[in-house]
Amino acid sequence: MTFAAEALAAALILVGGAFLLLGSAALAKLRDPLRRLHAPTLAVTVGLGAILIASMLEAGIVRADPSWHELAIVLFLFLTAPVSAQMIAKVHLMEIDPATLPPPREGGPWASHAPDDEGEPERGG
Repeated sequence: MTFAAEALAAALILVGGAFLLLGSAALAKLRDPLRRLHAPTLAVTVGLGAILIASMLEAGIVRADPSWHELAIVLFLFLTAPVSAQMIAKVHLMEIDPATLPPPREGGPWASHAPDDEGEPERGG
């Protein structure tokens, strides 16, 4: 059982490292913020998640000293990565001229560029 757990932990570390490497390379190569947004979000959730799960396996099965800290970190990353991605996308949309955006599906203004009472686009959340 120990060899299988070590092999699984090693495979998870390799997969996690590959995702982190790919995510950082994509972050450096892609040209605009919305394209850059996907790569680090995926790298954080999958790459760090795999490495932390491998750490849990190693601590719980190999050393027989289970640790739940890694699970808490994985859950925190899974909860915060989409929120931070949403905030980065919202900031990018606020910097774009609304006339250059494609039309929204419902035919009204984009939610990020909805006019306030004076007819000016809102600049806040």
